[in-house]
Amino acid sequence: MKVIGLIGGMSWESTVPYYRIVNETVKQRLGGLHSARVVLYSVDFDEIERLQHSDQWTVAGERLAYVARAVERAGADCVVLCTNTMHKVVPQIEAAVRIPLLHIADATAAEIKSAKVSTVGLLGTRFTMEQDFYKDRLQRDHGLRVVIPNADDRAIVHRVIYEELCLGNVVDASRGEYRRVMDDLVRQGAQAIILGCTEITLLVQPSDSAVPLFDTTSIHARKAAEWALGIA
Repeated sequence: MKVIGLIGGMSWESTVPYYRIVNETVKQRLGGLHSARVVLYSVDFDEIERLQHSDQWTVAGERLAYVARAVERAGADCVVLCTNTMHKVVPQIEAAVRIPLLHIADATAAEIKSAKVSTVGLLGTRFTMEQDFYKDRLQRDHGLRVVIPNADDRAIVHRVIYEELCLGNVVDASRGEYRRVMDDLVRQGAQAIILGCTEITLLVQPSDSAVPLFDTTSIHARKAAEWALGIA
C-alpha cells in the first residue's frame, strides 16, 4: 500500500472526513484491522484565507509548495490537497515535488462521466466558481458543460462557506438559500451539481437537491485510497 500525503486544514472541518473516508475505504477493501498509510500536514487556514482574499495567490502557492515538499520528505507517494479552491496553485505544487498530485477535479469528473452526466452546476467559493482553474479543467479536459449561479447567489454561497461552514456553523436559513440556488442551476440545465467546496457537505445533503450531488470531498478521498491500493 502506498502512502497518501494529505495537505489539510483548509478548513480542518473538511479535513476530518478526508481522513475518515480514506481509512474507511481501505478497511472496506482489505478488511480486518487494515487502515491507510497517511502523512497529514495541516496548515493554519487563517494565513491561507488572508492570502486568498488579498489576491496573493503566488505567495499562497509558495506556502503550499513548501508543505508538499515536507509531505514528500515524510514518505508520501502522492499529494492530496484537501480543498477545492487551493487547486488554483497546483502548478506551483507540482513543480515543487517529484510525486504525483491527485487532482480533485479529475476525480470528480470521472465520477460525473461514469454517471452519464454532461451538464453540471458548480457550487464553491467565488474563486472556484468564477475563475478558470477549475471550470476550464472540467470543460477542456473532460468535456463537461459547467453552469454557475448568478453574481448575487455566488456572493451568498461564498459568504456561507467562509463565515459559517469553515467555522463549523450549520444554519438552517443558509440551507434554504443553497436549495434555492441549486434549483436555479437545474433551471439553467444542470443535470447534477458539484459540491465544489469541501465544507458544503456539512450543510447540503442529497435530499436537498432535485438532481444528483457530487461530493468532491468523498470522491477525492475515496479515489486517493483506491490509488494507494493500486485499484484506481
